[in-house]
Amino acid sequence: MRNYIYILLVFITFGSWAQELNCNVVVNAQLTGNENVQVFKTLERQLTEFVNNTQWTNKTYKSQERIDCGMIITITNYDNDVFSGSLQIQSTRPIYGSTYATPIYNFNDKDFNFQYLEFQNFIYNPNQFESNLVSVITFHIYMMLGLDADSFAPQGGQEYLKQAQTILNYSQQNNSKGWKLEDGQQTRFVLIDNILSPTFKEFREAMYNYHLNGLDQMSADARKGKQGVLDAVESLKAMNSRRPNSFLLRVFFDAKSEEIQQVFSGGPNVKVADLISTLTRIAPMHADKWRKIKF
Repeated sequence: MRNYIYILLVFITFGSWAQELNCNVVVNAQLTGNENVQVFKTLERQLTEFVNNTQWTNKTYKSQERIDCGMIITITNYDNDVFSGSLQIQSTRPIYGSTYATPIYNFNDKDFNFQYLEFQNFIYNPNQFESNLVSVITFHIYMMLGLDADSFAPQGGQEYLKQAQTILNYSQQNNSKGWKLEDGQQTRFVLIDNILSPTFKEFREAMYNYHLNGLDQMSADARKGKQGVLDAVESLKAMNSRRPNSFLLRVFFDAKSEEIQQVFSGGPNVKVADLISTLTRIAPMHADKWRKIKF
């Protein structure tokens, strides 16, 4: 009996201190023509352990509260210890009272170049640059944590988003692309700069209202939930008027366009004529989906 209690206490302790992420990491080297080289498999295994076994916050997460996410690293070229390619990151969040998980973060980081020696240790220092590989991975981890927390409370992810900004600031000493203003309009720099800027404040407000006042309400009152989603999307008009066709709007609708179409293509009716007009104006790249929304 005593041994049983001990095992139970160990299980409870382990579950209460589980790390924050449940992440599936894939390293795809098919485009190099040498996808079976052992170094790619080692990199995938090491990154999986690094992302899932590191404690990224001072919060207590239960096992079932871990954020489900995925990282696909596509290697296009490598030469000894120098690798180049892209990184696709996605994360989801469960919806209250359902088995559905909604996409929160969907970002394609096209400027992913790094050095890696097989079996090298991955060291994360929150205030100091260690390597571009670690910086890029941890930047996106804190983006996922920040936007996930924003979906549960107004400005709830501020400390995590500020940490992403800190990573960006100290990584600018590196010559790798994506960390500086001059590197383009769809980079890590632009992403975190815009999210933390008052100019784009509606983005984070919409993340909260869309999820907590929208999707989370649908199991109890589908009409109320749909109206919450509608109101959140409509609130983005102000941001679009201030900065038309902004990068953040693309980030939002890359994650949400298919879901929005599905939400308004069934169930109790709400007035969607103005919504369709708004969507067509602020996210024209998804016009084919907006045409499928039913009145």
